[in-house]
Amino acid sequence: MTDTFRRVCLTAVTGLGLCLTLLPAGQAQAQAPTRVPCNDIAALKTAINNANTSGGSIVLARNCTYSLTAADNTDDGLPEVTGKVRISGDSTIIQRAPSTSAAFRVFHVTQTGNLSLDSVTVRGGEASGNGFGEAGGGILNDHGRLTLTDVTVRNNRAGFLAGGIWNNLGTLVLKDTSVRDNTSIIGGGVATSGTMNMRGGAIRDNTSGSWAGGLANGGDTTLNHASVDGNNSGESQTLTGPGGGIMTMSINGESGPLRLNSTRVRGNISQSIGGGIMIGSREPTTLYRSSVTLNTANGGPGSGGGIHNDGRGFGVIIRPTGNPERQQSKAGDSARQQLPEVNLIKSTVFKNTPTNCAPPGSVPRCDAVGSAPAENAAEPGKN
Repeated sequence: MTDTFRRVCLTAVTGLGLCLTLLPAGQAQAQAPTRVPCNDIAALKTAINNANTSGGSIVLARNCTYSLTAADNTDDGLPEVTGKVRISGDSTIIQRAPSTSAAFRVFHVTQTGNLSLDSVTVRGGEASGNGFGEAGGGILNDHGRLTLTDVTVRNNRAGFLAGGIWNNLGTLVLKDTSVRDNTSIIGGGVATSGTMNMRGGAIRDNTSGSWAGGLANGGDTTLNHASVDGNNSGESQTLTGPGGGIMTMSINGESGPLRLNSTRVRGNISQSIGGGIMIGSREPTTLYRSSVTLNTANGGPGSGGGIHNDGRGFGVIIRPTGNPERQQSKAGDSARQQLPEVNLIKSTVFKNTPTNCAPPGSVPRCDAVGSAPAENAAEPGKN
């Protein structure tokens, strides 16, 4: 039913008219934000619990660090986000305290949760349990919705998957956000099996011990005016793996397309194959007005410093409990006849080591466009 305003006029004995505008039932004044004093962790937890129930905005103190010294629950430093919660700051940090020995991530968004973070840094989280406890060192979005605006997610780690952010079948929106200096075995910066849309910002300087130094994509992902720079995969002494910058793969049986619009993939390193991008699933990959340059693969000749696409598949299974599993098929003649689709549209792959694309002919037009940057190529968004 559509609400309408009611206008009531009263006439006083003096003959003067007085008119009042009455709000419809249930339409009270906007709820005032909850302001949390600097480093008052108890007040922050109470504010999140209240917002879970009734919604609302939480405002943190400017230039303040909120240090979590103990977990709120088994794996998380703060209460799980089960409702619609918005937290904003101004040069504000939320961190797992460096002095604590307990391992826990910072934020966890559940299936009914909708978390928006604005102008904060999330750092120091650690996911090191088993199952889901080994994933999403900084933030876990488990079937919910997570929106980060002008946020930095840095210096977090996970025992297995997604050092910075794990988007498990949820919706992840990044706006002018930086995911940097995070570590994990797979997906040093971000791992996603849901929907991910990034506009501006960067995934940079993340490290994986095995696969996917920057981004492990097992969902439907689009990067717009962003940069994927300086990530490393295969840094472990016993595990070497593909995909220095980005790796498409299957996560818990989920996979999806990858699209880069006016995005730069630069200066990433793989200790095996696919320095810039490793195509490890059957889903299509499209680059529009984007560049892949100065990436390195240390797997020897033909290892695809820029883009590697030999038809093999990669996958990981991680359950709520228990040990995770990795799966990898072998590249062969039958696989090469069914190579995943890679589209380069007004995009360039150049100055990668040892080759721009591998195997030869696996990325159409790679050799034709690999000599120089595209004309009027857009510069990625702010980092």
